[in-house]
Amino acid sequence: MKFLNVVLLIILVALVIFAALNWNAIVAPIPLSLLFTSMDAPLGLILLSVTGVLVLLFLSFVVYMQSSTILLRKRLNSELATQRELADKAEASRFTELRTYLESELQSLKTQNTETHQQVEVRLAETEAAVKAAVEETGRTLSAYIGELEDRLEKK
Repeated sequence: MKFLNVVLLIILVALVIFAALNWNAIVAPIPLSLLFTSMDAPLGLILLSVTGVLVLLFLSFVVYMQSSTILLRKRLNSELATQRELADKAEASRFTELRTYLESELQSLKTQNTETHQQVEVRLAETEAAVKAAVEETGRTLSAYIGELEDRLEKK
């Protein structure tokens, strides 16, 4: 129990004990003035009854406030759960969108890499053909020079 509840319980028990010990004084009739008339009635019993009614009204008010707070908390918790679910779905959607974007970018890079690779292979083949042609041309030229030198050597 909370400290305040314990204190209130102790005060209530003390009041019950006080009323039990002084019950004869509480129910003793005394003359009461009611503004226009007077009558004999037990003042202690009237005050105790009014206090009891006020306590019951206060307790009913507390129960009403707590129940309305509990209902509000349930409503807010359900709204929070709904919002959390929407946020989770939005986050999942963003992850899916990011995955799709990354996959498309990766595919684009693969395509670009393939095209670049093909271009490099074409250029390499062209360069290889050019080098072969240059080597053959150089070989023919060299053979011509050697043949010419041989002819000169034979003539001498």
